[in-house]
Amino acid sequence: MSTAPVALACLVGLAVGALGCKSQASPAPPPSQPRFVHAGAPPAPVADVADAVRRELATARGEGREVLVYVGATWCEPCQRFHQALDAGQLDTAFPTLTLLELDADRDGDALRAAGYSSDLIPLFAAPTADGRASGRQIEGSIKGEGAVAEITPRLRALLASTRRP
Repeated sequence: MSTAPVALACLVGLAVGALGCKSQASPAPPPSQPRFVHAGAPPAPVADVADAVRRELATARGEGREVLVYVGATWCEPCQRFHQALDAGQLDTAFPTLTLLELDADRDGDALRAAGYSSDLIPLFAAPTADGRASGRQIEGSIKGEGAVAEITPRLRALLASTRRP
């Protein structure tokens, strides 16, 4: 018995399988936890905040994420507590699809003001427009101490809800 027909059948099977199983990029899994994205590399200030926001919006859109601009400072106690809660996974359930584009109030102040992200208080969480500028929808400030994250969380939920409305 000749092995040629068997070999030919195997080759045809491999060719058909290769054509029939064309590799496709699988969709990204849905986001499951919030994250900080740092704008600029410290200590260099961000030159154009609106441009940085537009870039992050484009990336986040492809990942099914929401973006808020977050302005804080290293010396800000509520900012520190919010960071710690995020790093510890305490906000994963509340904000699984949130990306916070982080800027420093001291380092990036001029560029923030130029893009409309200004506030007398920090932390500042602001919804951006498609062009990367501030939309005017924002929350600012928080209490000091252990209650900071609990005070920020419902306000942040409300802000996100407002960005989902037309």
